Amino acid sequence: MAELLEQCPICGHTGYDPYLKVKDYTVSEEEFQLVKCLSCDLVYTNPRPEQSLIGRYYKSNDYISHTNNSEGLMNRLYQIARKRAIRTKLEFIDALAPEPRTLLDYGCGTGEFLAAAKADNWICAGLEPDDDARKLAIDNHLLNVDHPKHLKDMPAGQFGAITLWHVLEHVHDLKETIDYLKRCLSSKGVLVIAVPNRTAYEAEIYGPYWAAYDVPRHLYHFSKKPMLKLMENAGFMCDSIQPLFFDPFYISLLSGGYKNGSKNFITAIWHGIQTTIKGKNDIEKNSSLLYVFTKK
Repeated sequence: MAELLEQCPICGHTGYDPYLKVKDYTVSEEEFQLVKCLSCDLVYTNPRPEQSLIGRYYKSNDYISHTNNSEGLMNRLYQIARKRAIRTKLEFIDALAPEPRTLLDYGCGTGEFLAAAKADNWICAGLEPDDDARKLAIDNHLLNVDHPKHLKDMPAGQFGAITLWHVLEHVHDLKETIDYLKRCLSSKGVLVIAVPNRTAYEAEIYGPYWAAYDVPRHLYHFSKKPMLKLMENAGFMCDSIQPLFFDPFYISLLSGGYKNGSKNFITAIWHGIQTTIKGKNDIEKNSSLLYVFTKK
């Protein structure tokens, strides 16, 4: 069944306007309505599948973060990009030098990032709602991975770093999850959140075909203003914001396929370059943004 939200998940405002109708190109072929809060500008999927029913929208070999599938050109490209991205992510959190050197990856998927962190002498734990992905993380990498329902049971101040790599947009209980993550974070810890950025330049190009809408799996379509409001209300301050390099190229490639029925690498590269250039002058034109938060 569908769940209709009567209030904005961030600010609680009851007013919203229809924003865009977007099709699920990955699994169901269903169409979903996006709305925009009249107060904080959050765009969110409304109505949305109930939490108990959302799992079926992840059951596809095309949803690579849950299957670790390497068959087909797109999946192989994703695997190559992911290996490079994992190195970049690890270098990034190493440079932040949080204390203690303990890491929680919330929404860890099949565990590749956590495995790399473990090899880099981080003390690691992961949370992952998908049973199949969680099993792959445990079996393939011998990781400590549990279901997110156990987040509330984790000791306070346990982690020096908590990461959510393109995960927060999937979380039904948004404010509650942020509060639990804050409790688990050490006083000198960092909370690292990467999300697609709704105001990206290539979102303007592709409109409802923009792959990063990824309905209904993406419940929220963040931009800078509502993200900062959410985290400020939760007691965090933002230390830095930066773009993720590979995202505009991969997202443009998928978006072009949705719009035109076939993927054009040259066009995708061109749109990725345009987004990157515009993003250097305006952070809010980037495909995805990486936020670093610390406790106030």
